[in-house]
Amino acid sequence: MKIEGKTGHPKIEYLQPQEIEARSFEIIGEELSQRGIALKKEEEAIVKRAIHTSADFDYAKTLCFSKGAVWELKRLLKAGADIVTDTNMALAGINKNSLARFGGKAHCFMAEEETISLAKQRNTTRAAVSMERAAKISKPVIFAIGNAPTALIKLYELCMERAGGNGWRPGFIIGVPVGFVNVEASKELIMEMDIPYIVNRGRKGGSNIAAAICNAALYQL
Repeated sequence: MKIEGKTGHPKIEYLQPQEIEARSFEIIGEELSQRGIALKKEEEAIVKRAIHTSADFDYAKTLCFSKGAVWELKRLLKAGADIVTDTNMALAGINKNSLARFGGKAHCFMAEEETISLAKQRNTTRAAVSMERAAKISKPVIFAIGNAPTALIKLYELCMERAGGNGWRPGFIIGVPVGFVNVEASKELIMEMDIPYIVNRGRKGGSNIAAAICNAALYQL
């Protein structure tokens, strides 16, 4: 059923709860078509869920994928990789039941006492310390960064420092921090490395987008 508003106003649609998301994705598809935007099939679900989460169609143009990124992200999830986020908001948004089906866990070290203490002692950010702690996880890790560019910078530094050492490297980096200071530069650093990534160019992003990308991949498994 629809309720007609005043001329030019949107119409109210009455849908069952399970129908709302499907209808939302239909609308996204329609509007992408109207804008003349054709998404790559393998990237479509992730881009559409980012748009669904934000109502921002810029993600259809600014989300950047390394070669084979979606395939590699899904492969890691199926193999039981863990996910490390830089905010508890992103942690809360990730579908942990879906992740657990494959043996993976989601972590956020930002608010833990050890992280806070080390950051104060070393006069650095909690995001940097969190990435160092995450680098000690003994299984492949997907980093989902939606807030702190310093997390991306620290991942870049760790990869460079250890390139000739123990060979540590992230399994995958989702780099979508939002903001104005070091945000764009940190994203460009990630795209310079040979680590599989999904990065949103520019200032936009956020914890909700980081979680949405993780969930979009999980829901395809």
